[in-house]
Amino acid sequence: MKAVDLFKKKIRKVAVVYRPDTKAAEVASEKVTAWFQDRGVKVFSHPDQKIKGADKLSKKDDLQLVVVLGGDGTYLAAVRMLEGARIPLIGFNMGSLGFLTFMRAEDLLPTLKKAMEGRMELHSRAMIRVKKAKEKKSYLALNDVVLERGAQSRLISITVSVDGMPINSVKADGLIIATPTGSSAYNLAAGGPLLHPDACALVVTPICAHSLTSRPFVFPDDRSLVFTLEEKAVLTVDGVQVATLNAGDKVSLQRDECDHLFLRKAGVNYFSIIREKLKFGERA
Repeated sequence: MKAVDLFKKKIRKVAVVYRPDTKAAEVASEKVTAWFQDRGVKVFSHPDQKIKGADKLSKKDDLQLVVVLGGDGTYLAAVRMLEGARIPLIGFNMGSLGFLTFMRAEDLLPTLKKAMEGRMELHSRAMIRVKKAKEKKSYLALNDVVLERGAQSRLISITVSVDGMPINSVKADGLIIATPTGSSAYNLAAGGPLLHPDACALVVTPICAHSLTSRPFVFPDDRSLVFTLEEKAVLTVDGVQVATLNAGDKVSLQRDECDHLFLRKAGVNYFSIIREKLKFGERA
């Protein structure tokens, strides 16, 4: 079992990210902003959002904490905002499922008080970096990377290689490459396995594969994966389409050197979360 540290850093600057077009989340963002300001903490909003009394974020490296008010989509938007900066997030569920934002909204201020007092645990999760071959721009994913057929009505073929060695060619609607964190999302819905968050692994899961022998494959996360497209496809990172791919394009993927950081209460464990959120192990 990994040792768990308490988050002891003095909080001077925070960013607040809320779920768009949700009145309760907007109200909560103003409440949180006022609460922090009463304690001498400078508060910033997401660059694309407005919060009364908060400035728009411009220098993310100065932050000590990011507070997320919403669902998993809002949480992933906050992750994208940080662009890999090692700043912890704390998420409060004001969405639907809330697998990433698993803190209860009712506990908002008492939980933030614990964070200010250094009584919250600091945890880390693996992220993956993906890029098209011959391009400098890369993308970070906390949950998953998806290569999919997009608006095409036919299947696409993708050759999978690890450390330069071809594994197989998969004909399917697409492929999901998920981290342990993302294994409970699209990967699980497509028939892939759940990975424990501490597992040093990535799972590659076909979406509606043509062959019954095309099954999910779990790789060590210290390997370099390359996916070669044989047809046009779409590259999606944590639910956001970032690029169009053409036949012959190669997409490389590997675990990033920087992990994602987040805070949670002591005593909370992964299995209690999947039982609560996914009804894991319950009989129909």
